[in-house]
Amino acid sequence: MVVNSVHWFRKGLRLHDNPALQEALNGADSLRCIYILDPWFAGAANVGINRWRFLLEALEDLDCSLRKLSSRLLVVRGQPTDVFPRLLKDWKVTRLTFEFDPEPYGKERDGAIIKLAQQFGVETIVRNSHTLYNLDRIIEVNNNSPPLTFKRFQTIVSRLELPRRPLPTVTQHQIHNIPSLEELGFRTEGLPPAVWRGGESEALERLHKHLDKKVWVANLEHSRVSTCSLYASPAGLSPYLRFGCLSCRVLYYNLRELYVKLRKGCSPPPSLFGQLLWREFFYTAATNNPNFDRMEGNPICVQIPWDQNPEALAKWAEGHTGFPWIDAIMTQLRQEGWIHHQARRAVACFLTRGDLWISWECGMKVFEELLLDADWSVNAGSWMWLSCSAFFQQFFKCYCPVGFGRRTDPSGDYIRPLHPHPEDYPNRYIYEPWNAPEAVQKAANCVVGVDYPRPMINHAEGSRLNIERMKQVYQQLSHYRGLSPSTVPVSSATQTSSLGHRRKGLGRKVRRHHRARGRPAGPVSTAGPPPGSCTCPHAALWLLLQDTGGTFRYAREDRGRRVRTGLLDQDKDPCAGVSS
Repeated sequence: MVVNSVHWFRKGLRLHDNPALQEALNGADSLRCIYILDPWFAGAANVGINRWRFLLEALEDLDCSLRKLSSRLLVVRGQPTDVFPRLLKDWKVTRLTFEFDPEPYGKERDGAIIKLAQQFGVETIVRNSHTLYNLDRIIEVNNNSPPLTFKRFQTIVSRLELPRRPLPTVTQHQIHNIPSLEELGFRTEGLPPAVWRGGESEALERLHKHLDKKVWVANLEHSRVSTCSLYASPAGLSPYLRFGCLSCRVLYYNLRELYVKLRKGCSPPPSLFGQLLWREFFYTAATNNPNFDRMEGNPICVQIPWDQNPEALAKWAEGHTGFPWIDAIMTQLRQEGWIHHQARRAVACFLTRGDLWISWECGMKVFEELLLDADWSVNAGSWMWLSCSAFFQQFFKCYCPVGFGRRTDPSGDYIRPLHPHPEDYPNRYIYEPWNAPEAVQKAANCVVGVDYPRPMINHAEGSRLNIERMKQVYQQLSHYRGLSPSTVPVSSATQTSSLGHRRKGLGRKVRRHHRARGRPAGPVSTAGPPPGSCTCPHAALWLLLQDTGGTFRYAREDRGRRVRTGLLDQDKDPCAGVSS
């Protein structure tokens, strides 16, 4: 029987570690490689020019690699359900292969194509290589539900076998036109040179640079974020993982083997793969949740009553907030398609719970348009995290749009080239030009309110109000799916204490308080004080613990010492895992 194979590239734009492509080659008499460019998707407003340029460069690089093997990449325009009936018939296809897409939209699309292929008698082979693990297996081990804390996710993953080893690159003996930006309707006049060039070749070159950081790999020391960290790194990999130009398994095993070599056989700790595991975590949480990217119908998202403010949203997106740190970040995002994970934290907090009180959905859509590495699952998950809508509830921790930048880059070197208006300000005022004397503003040729906008909000007042809003949301929340005590691991050795210990500690504070006021110092019920009893601050905290399912730490101004609230499950910031 003649085997005519078609491999459908979507993500996974590479020849190395591509199991679906290998399946297409096995015993095949002919192979055609296609990429389907949907005209409707090409005109979608939620994908910006930098992402399109990266994709087209990745396709050009893939085509170049295939031509070296006496093949080529065929770019077909149309919707998959319209394109495949003609291709399967005209090419007499007997086998169709493609990479598994874990996201709900992709699974629905692929299900329709598999049914269509069956009607034509075409064998369909789907293989996973976009994630390290089988996400369905993770969910199965976790009692058929996705783990919704990163610690729980790590626990589940630790029980699984190591990811499969990557496959070798396709070679010539196995193998017997891309549009321009103008054709896609983009205007390229004034478009700066690409900071990130798309393609497998660039991805592998960057991987080698990444692995040259041997001291970091051996010691697991992330250097403190500095001015240099805020610029695009020549060893950055996130866009290449997003488009599949680089296999996550190749990165995983390169890191693993280098660590073992440098540390003389020691097993690498999970933190070495933190970036990859955060990616897997969000993929797992989203794979069976088609509403993961929105509030409505999303069972894990806290329904926070955000404000509707299109004017404020536009100022944030265009970098016209009046805060040079925020504006510089948004300018870099628009120009380059990438920003550092610390910068993502700053602008996400500013838009949502920190200052503007605008829904994370709005910020997610802007990132989806502008970020090269915007991945449906990771992008939505990170925005829910940073807005305290899911996964993370330290709503008392807000990032100051002045102080956060000043600590990272005291001299403002990052701001000056990205935002030319306040570039001539002295260091003292570069983050808050509105506080500069009028003479200083005129000397810098940037008068606030004339040449550069005034701050669109008073940060101190706005953040204080928003913290109270968040507190009210959680006080009214009697039960939050995904953050109930049963799903929050509190027995880990890294935990500060269990919920019971927290309650006991708070009970002692209540008893000491009552003794000071001449009241009986009997035991305090773990159910909290009865209604109508003591109304002291410590008693009020019992109600907060009770109303939120017991997942919060004690938090109060205590003897001049600020104690922040947070989950008993202390997870780190996920953006560190998606932006390097």
